[in-house]
Amino acid sequence: MEHIAIIGNGISGVTAARHIRKLSDKKITIISAETDYFFSRTALMYVYMGHMKFEHTQPYENGFWEKNRIELKKGFVKHIDSTSKTLQFAEGDSLNYDKLIVATGSKPNKFGWPGQDLNGVMGMYHKQDLENLEKYAPNNKVCKHAVIVGGGLIGIELAEMLNSRNIPVTFLVRENSFWNGVLPKGESEMINRHIKNHHIDLRLGTNLKEIVSDENGQVKSVIIQETGEEIPCNVVGLTAGVSPNIDFIKDTQIEIGRGVKVNRYLETNIPDIYAIGDCSEQHEGIDQRRPIEAVWYTGRMMGETLAQTICGNKIQYKPGHWFNSAKFLDIEYQTYGWVFAKPRENEAHFHWKHADDTKCLTVCYNTETNDFLGLNTFGIRMRHETFDTWLTEKRDVNYVMNHLHEANFDPEFYKHFEKEILTAYRNNLQTA
Repeated sequence: MEHIAIIGNGISGVTAARHIRKLSDKKITIISAETDYFFSRTALMYVYMGHMKFEHTQPYENGFWEKNRIELKKGFVKHIDSTSKTLQFAEGDSLNYDKLIVATGSKPNKFGWPGQDLNGVMGMYHKQDLENLEKYAPNNKVCKHAVIVGGGLIGIELAEMLNSRNIPVTFLVRENSFWNGVLPKGESEMINRHIKNHHIDLRLGTNLKEIVSDENGQVKSVIIQETGEEIPCNVVGLTAGVSPNIDFIKDTQIEIGRGVKVNRYLETNIPDIYAIGDCSEQHEGIDQRRPIEAVWYTGRMMGETLAQTICGNKIQYKPGHWFNSAKFLDIEYQTYGWVFAKPRENEAHFHWKHADDTKCLTVCYNTETNDFLGLNTFGIRMRHETFDTWLTEKRDVNYVMNHLHEANFDPEFYKHFEKEILTAYRNNLQTA
């Protein structure tokens, strides 16, 4: 019986396992050193905030795996021997495979800061990070102040978590406006104000120089690079992005760049070895997408696609139109299609912002063809299926703006803003 080994029990690896089981009777082993069972990584913040317990983040009952004949192995893979098709574990044992799926996800970036490995310094990606946060920041008596380094989506989540326990937060962001490499100017500046309105000490254009230790090897303070200012703190969250978790692959014959290089079929350069999810890097390019996408839904899609290939129906990974969603404290964010921080050649942005400074919308379109290219929305929920259809049908921007109400997903009694947005759009066209 063919043995499929999967390293990593995140959304990518587990989806691959589930779909391989649906399609076949192959032997399946999922290997993880992080947790015994699959859990929803995006839900970790809600455990800390008291909205759920950790066991609630596990989508499947513990008996699910045995019932579906998916073996689980707790262990850390130290080396892959692709010639003998053997995995060597740090614990000293080994496992043979016929086909191998690498789905090891990401790890928080560290940039060699002095003190970055002290007690009280953590990312916010793994279950162990959550455990460390409970240890070092259970309340505002144990943790009188926290510093977050890095202004992405994980950073804002960590700020919200600490804020929920009334722990004062200083937020160090290297850029001169929050997430402005992704968000257009008006959106980024609105989020700056929203963060400050939550009494978070947002420091833009600010870099970390070092993390200072007390006599017990625990965080005592941080020092700012630009000014030399010392900020006392008990916890430092390193949230300056993530990178593929592939250190154990570097001494193998598997080709790597920033991630494990794969083609459109998610195959590596070594026969019978595949990579999916955050740790994989597309070297053939897909539309305008980044080679590495650390996004939940693309990991799931890769798992579904690869399961077909593993089971004899070889198909290419086709992620479709880009979309994503997140939350900036009280403001929900969605993006569909392509809205870059600055319009590119033959592109223009229409931006609308509500007077309450918590809702805005940016539409990107082609100035020559009038094609609708993408939309960002903050504080107004929209339907993914509607925008997916409009992008596929290559609708023009005027059609989208006139039919925007059809995409609204807010509950019935929420106030709707499409008429106000359309009026602003038409006025913008007249004055352009």
